[in-house]
Amino acid sequence: MLKEAKERDFEPSFVLFDTWYASLGNLKRVRDYGWHWLTRLKSNRLVNPDGEGNIPLSQAKIPPEGRVVHLKGYGFIKVFRTVSENGDGQYWATDDLQMDEASREDLESQGWRIEVYHRGIKQCCGIERAQVRKAVAQKNHFLYALRAFLRLEIHKLRTGNSWYEAKVSIIREAIRAYLGNPTYSLTPTA
Repeated sequence: MLKEAKERDFEPSFVLFDTWYASLGNLKRVRDYGWHWLTRLKSNRLVNPDGEGNIPLSQAKIPPEGRVVHLKGYGFIKVFRTVSENGDGQYWATDDLQMDEASREDLESQGWRIEVYHRGIKQCCGIERAQVRKAVAQKNHFLYALRAFLRLEIHKLRTGNSWYEAKVSIIREAIRAYLGNPTYSLTPTA
């Protein structure tokens, strides 16, 4: 995906991705393209915070303003540690050594909005459930799922109802209409 974006002349100010994609190969590729990145790292990634040897990230002292460390196999990065309301710690890392916490929070927020979009288009519009093989049918399914998502989003903005409530209300109304005038009836077999 990164290669294709580069071939299409994308020039993002930052590439955001989840821990799952934070391999050394991906980090180096983003760097080679001249882009900056922000991602979460697992607590067992090896870093050298003080020039005295590699230790797991979870053992490094990370102040609220972040800390520059050497990531094994990559080079210098800046790491931030955040703690959620339930006490879970996360390690955010970037190759932008000048980044501050406010900029990191802003980028995290942008990334979260992308995650919410993907969850919505999967759960409410079934974009992953195309049971077709032909390319044209897959393209049509994708475009209809995107259109349905946009309609749900417009509905949410107009009414304040979530995507999930809108989906349930459509189904609820269809069931109500059918029960009021059923077109099929099942005869008892026993």
